[in-house]
Amino acid sequence: MGEPAKKNILITGAAGFIGAHVCHALLKAGHDVLGLDNLNDYYDVSLKQARLQWFVDMPNFNFHQLDLADREGMETLFVEHDFDVVINLAAQAGVRYSIDHPHAYADSNLLGFLNVLEGCRQSKVEHLLYASSSSVYGENSKVPFAVEDRVDHPISLYAATKKSNELMAHAYAHLYGISMTGLRFFTVYGPWGRPDMAYFKFTKAICEGKPIDVYNHGKMQRDFTYIDDVVEAVLRLAEKTPPYEYKIYNIGNHAPETLMSFIQAIEQALGQEAEKNYLPMQAGDVLTTYADVQDLKRDVGFSPQTPLEQGIKKFVNWYKCYAGG
Repeated sequence: MGEPAKKNILITGAAGFIGAHVCHALLKAGHDVLGLDNLNDYYDVSLKQARLQWFVDMPNFNFHQLDLADREGMETLFVEHDFDVVINLAAQAGVRYSIDHPHAYADSNLLGFLNVLEGCRQSKVEHLLYASSSSVYGENSKVPFAVEDRVDHPISLYAATKKSNELMAHAYAHLYGISMTGLRFFTVYGPWGRPDMAYFKFTKAICEGKPIDVYNHGKMQRDFTYIDDVVEAVLRLAEKTPPYEYKIYNIGNHAPETLMSFIQAIEQALGQEAEKNYLPMQAGDVLTTYADVQDLKRDVGFSPQTPLEQGIKKFVNWYKCYAGG
C-alpha cells in the first residue's frame, strides 16, 4: 500500500490536550493542517500556548485564534479554505463545571458545533469527525457500553450537549450526504493533559504534599485511555475516505480500572503515598465507564491497549519536567 493521500485538514481545539496531539501527528504524516482555538481561560492559557510550540513553526501548519460561536468568523474561515476533512475537538469540557456555568456549554458545544456543521455543508467537506464523550451513556448499567445502547438519560449538561452533537450530526449527514464520525472518548490521559482532570490534580497535590479528594470513597471505575492510543484511532479514522456514512465509535481502553488502582499507579510512579480525603459522590459523576471497541477494531484494525501503569509513568515523567520538579 502507498502513503495515504495528503489532505487539507481543519482541527478545532488545536491548543487543547487531544487537539494538540492530533495536530502534531497529522503534520508528521504530511497533511496540511489549520489549527483553530479560542485560547480561553478555562484553565491556564500558558499550557495551551506551550502545546502549540510543538508544531507552530512547521511549514504545513497555520493557526487561527477564533471562537466556534463566532458565526461570521466561522463562515469566513470555511469560505477562505477548502478543507477535505474537519476534526472538531473544540468544546467546553468538564462535567462538574457545567453545573455552575451552563451557558458556556450552550455557546461552544451547541451553537459552536452548529457553525461547524454549517461550514461543512456550505463548503462540501467530505468527512467531519467530532468529539463526543463516554458521558453520554449516563445512567446505563449494562457494561461494556456499546454504541448501539440507548443514551437517553444524561446526568450532566455536558453529557446532554454531547448527545445533542450526535443528533445534530446525524441530521446533517442525512440531509446533505456528509460523512460524519462521532468519537466517544473515554477518560483520556497522558502528557500535556488538562489540569482539571483527576490524574493531573492528584499528581500535583502529591508532589506538593497536599491531600487529594477521593470521591465516592474511591468506589468508581473508569476506562482510562492513553493519549497516544487516542491519536492513533483518530488518525486511522481521519485517513479513511469513507463513502457517505454516519458512524459513532467508542475510543476507550476496554479495561476499566478502579479509582484506587489509578491512585496507586500515580503513587508508584511518584514513589510517594497520597494523603486521601474521602468524599461522597459528586453530582454529574457516573460509577463506571467501560468501552466496547469491537466496531473500531473491525473498521480500522486498532483498539487502545496501553496499560495504565505504563501511561501514568509517562505522564508523571512529563509532569516532573513541566513543573520543574
